[in-house]
Amino acid sequence: MLLLVSKFILISLYVFLCLCNLSDGKNMQEILSVPAILVFGDSYADTGNNNYIDTMFKANFLPYGKDFMGGVPTGRFSNGKIISDVFAEGLGVKEYLPPYLDPSIQINDLLTGVCFASAGSGYDPQTTNQTRAIPMLDQLDLFKEYLGKLETNIGEEAAKEIITNNVFLVVASTNDMLFSLPASGLPDDVYDSMLVNLTLSFVQELYKLGARKIGVFSAPPVGCLPVERTLEGGLLRMCAENQNQQAQIFNNMLKGQLPILESNLPQSRIAFVDFYNPLISIINNPEQYGLEVTNRGCCGTGLIEFSYTCNQLVGTCPDDSKYLFFDSGHLSEIGCYIFANLTLPGLVENLF
Repeated sequence: MLLLVSKFILISLYVFLCLCNLSDGKNMQEILSVPAILVFGDSYADTGNNNYIDTMFKANFLPYGKDFMGGVPTGRFSNGKIISDVFAEGLGVKEYLPPYLDPSIQINDLLTGVCFASAGSGYDPQTTNQTRAIPMLDQLDLFKEYLGKLETNIGEEAAKEIITNNVFLVVASTNDMLFSLPASGLPDDVYDSMLVNLTLSFVQELYKLGARKIGVFSAPPVGCLPVERTLEGGLLRMCAENQNQQAQIFNNMLKGQLPILESNLPQSRIAFVDFYNPLISIINNPEQYGLEVTNRGCCGTGLIEFSYTCNQLVGTCPDDSKYLFFDSGHLSEIGCYIFANLTLPGLVENLF
């Protein structure tokens, strides 16, 4: 555990130094002026909203959360912090991001940011029909409710000022590729084009509601998730290349369209956050990042366990700081920090 803590300190210092040395001369003080971070999306971003809805995807039991604030499971699909928390920390906002649906949430939490994401969600409405997660459009409705609470507590002008300077993150598309694309019967490029249009529409709706600094995550290498290696990767559990190609088609389309969208939305800064290539780099070069295992999760056998099948009965690996994945589909806390090291400085440069 001491080694793990030391590694987190070093990683946090690395993020700090990267943010302090932006190429255009901005410094950490400017980054610290970010009033809040608001996050939408799926299980990579959900900090516990699924605890409060009827869905098949939950993580509010051990071993999830075993390294999070005294070993209390919170609904995060990891042993500790997830991407939402790590990015909030890296931007100097706060150490972890509470779920919006938490009934104990306070106005101070709202002022510095919350998470609207729901494990199992996606841009395609058909995805949440299968997973019973909070649809992306319903997450927008929760954001509207959040805006109303802000205006009630601090006034309309102050709320507008906060929202304008907030950082918004959108982390979705994985479940669309896992659940809806195969069921759609559409060619990969046709479905991915539809998915890009849904993504762009979601970003436009955020803009209409006041968002100006928006980071949009690409799809990860879906075929390299441990569960997909097990199900689609053959006896050797190789990355499922057909699924990775699906993700790449979507990512290339999205990367090309976001600058066009940005140019049509005055005063907006919209950043493409590459969720694919950094993970591929980590997967292929684990030792470069202080890891040992990138093809299995730490929970159980690491081959297929996630959500209810990742439980105390199946146990965990001896040292999750050596694993990129905690369960068969989600990053470990150390994996989230390493990913942030590779992407957060670029996000800052593109948004500020």
